[in-house]
Amino acid sequence: MTARLPRLVLAVAAVVALAGCRLDVDVAVVMQPDGTGTVTVAATADAELLERVPGVLDGLRLDDAVARGWVVAEPVAGADGGATLTLTHDFHSDVELANLLNSIGPPLTGVQVARTPGTGDTEGHMSNGVLATLQLADGFAAFSDSDLNAAVGGVPFGDEIAASGLTPDQAMSFTLRVELPGEVVSAPTGTEISPGVIEWRAPLDGSAADVTFTTVQRPAETANAWAGPLSTVALIALVAWVVVAAAFIAFVVLARRKKQRRRDHALRNLR
Repeated sequence: MTARLPRLVLAVAAVVALAGCRLDVDVAVVMQPDGTGTVTVAATADAELLERVPGVLDGLRLDDAVARGWVVAEPVAGADGGATLTLTHDFHSDVELANLLNSIGPPLTGVQVARTPGTGDTEGHMSNGVLATLQLADGFAAFSDSDLNAAVGGVPFGDEIAASGLTPDQAMSFTLRVELPGEVVSAPTGTEISPGVIEWRAPLDGSAADVTFTTVQRPAETANAWAGPLSTVALIALVAWVVVAAAFIAFVVLARRKKQRRRDHALRNLR
């Protein structure tokens, strides 16, 4: 089957629902300080799915995704018997990143990305922001679209999925993880799993979760990163210089006093 990313999720999720197994989808965004970066989509099928439907990931054809610039890696077997299919795509601007994330489709929707230079008192700063909504309003049908529905006469695998009785939140998970450069200013709905990396887990029961993430890049983070260590070294050097100078002055004063006492002693002897 030829698939864009949303259709990839539908195809594999349909097999998962029919087989009573599980699919986990992970979307990771990493942005560099210059605004470029990479989006990685990883779909992991569990061992039970691979036992019931061997080659489910190998059989996927992703011509549309490749044509759109996605790099598709060979499925990698996991230690637990599952397998992961990974797709990656580089981006070079905030606009390109927003387009890439929106192309993935539900439950990731309404993605906006912005990089805004500071002005006035914040001259030299750069604000980075990501806004989105995580929602699967129409269940498995949300992974399809009107063109695909028209081509097959309805939602693909719709009857089979309905007969299975499984809902999306029972059959799969969807996680969004974003890493932006700079200091985290706002991430009220996400979980910080490491410095500057925020993660959201999409609700797949029809409810919605907001994605809000903002960071600020300050000039000191790059251009003046050496200032702290250098100032410490300079302070140590200054203290050492003061100690040496004080010791030298004390030595000179004592030497002069000794010399003066010798002179006084010699004069007294002459008298």
